Amino acid sequence: MAETKVILTKTVAHLGHPGDVVSVKAGYARNFLFPQKLAFAWTKGAEAQITAMKRARLAKAVATREDAVAAKAAIEGTTVEIAAKVSESGKLFGGISNEAIAIALSDKASVNPKAIEVETIKTTGDFPAKVALHPEITASFFVKVVAE
Repeated sequence: MAETKVILTKTVAHLGHPGDVVSVKAGYARNFLFPQKLAFAWTKGAEAQITAMKRARLAKAVATREDAVAAKAAIEGTTVEIAAKVSESGKLFGGISNEAIAIALSDKASVNPKAIEVETIKTTGDFPAKVALHPEITASFFVKVVAE
């Protein structure tokens, strides 16, 4: 099996980030990475493009880290209240989704619903939650579910 060197233009799960030079199977590069515009073939002259991509990624990471620190200060230790329809026994009709929690947090900071970690919420009460704002920064908060 022939290996091919490619330069990634976008983040690819389990492979790398923009500007990384990786070796992949020729078929994977030809049939998936190239058509999806996730990578292009490595050449000796592409070194300038690689350094430009890495510089841009570093600048973006610094900016998002500063935003994440500010968002952590706004979110850390707060309680988000969500009203939901409840049966007589105190159980919810359905559950509270991460999207609903992200919307409730939107007045403090915008967060990605996929970055929220919370146990499954099926009853009223207080639930601890965490949100990953940056690979190195997480904020802890509480979700309070009340009857509508």
